[in-house]
Amino acid sequence: MNLARIIEALLFSAQKPLSTKTIAEGLRQAGAEDEFSPNQFANVRQAEVAAAIEQLKVEYIQHEHGFQLVEKADGWQLASDPKYAQWVRGLFPAPKPARLSSPALETLAIIAYRQPITRADVEAVRGVTIDSVLQTLMERGLVKISGRAEIPGRPLLYETTEFFLDHFGLRNLDELPNVEELRTRHLPVSPRPPATVAGDAVAGPASPTTSAPE
Repeated sequence: MNLARIIEALLFSAQKPLSTKTIAEGLRQAGAEDEFSPNQFANVRQAEVAAAIEQLKVEYIQHEHGFQLVEKADGWQLASDPKYAQWVRGLFPAPKPARLSSPALETLAIIAYRQPITRADVEAVRGVTIDSVLQTLMERGLVKISGRAEIPGRPLLYETTEFFLDHFGLRNLDELPNVEELRTRHLPVSPRPPATVAGDAVAGPASPTTSAPE
């Protein structure tokens, strides 16, 4: 059996991206219950899987297939070639998703580059409260709560999701534009409450008074 062809079948059948680790583990466990059909890939390594995937990528490009192998944040996936999107889109008529507003995009960018970050620190950068905008981003699955900051009041921390990476076609956060420059650039932060303040506040004091539209 050809390893590349087996991986191709797995990727074709999968409903979500598959990592090289997941593929390798699946190959090693295949047919374990059938003692009469030995598994020739029982000891396959991730490096062999990665090499077979590269072989498939090159093959699809050379033969100009209508699909390609795409690396996403959580693995590899077969997808139609973008240059055929005009025709593929016709098979799946659907209303266009609502676009994010400028305030939402600005808030999302701050979170993406400086995560994990508190709501109050995002508000300190934007100069407005972000309650409704933050709620919109969470409802869209682009932002999530990742824990609490180790500062007085222990406000909630926010970060982007795996869906954020997939939505914007990124494999990881290092692929964000100008990531090193924007991660290190000085930005305003919210005033920290005194250490003696009691309670489990969600965020620091909201010094801004204006509200951002969604």
